[in-house]
Amino acid sequence: MIQIIQQREKCIGCNACVEVADYRWRISKKDGRCTLVGGVEKKGFFSVIVNDHELEDNLLAAKNCPVNIIKVQKK
Repeated sequence: MIQIIQQREKCIGCNACVEVADYRWRISKKDGRCTLVGGVEKKGFFSVIVNDHELEDNLLAAKNCPVNIIKVQKK
């Protein structure tokens, strides 16, 4: 299992995460920021725990994020 964490407030809506993992990331029509699909908010951070098969795509999403607000870690 892996945990994906996003600090959404600092998102600039560049779409880099959506391009590599569109099943886990979406652009909000409301504010233009990326949203972590299935994420639960706690103190400004959104997180979700998913299966290992999403690891590679989401590591790439974190690497491509120009503001470094995505973290991926093993659980």
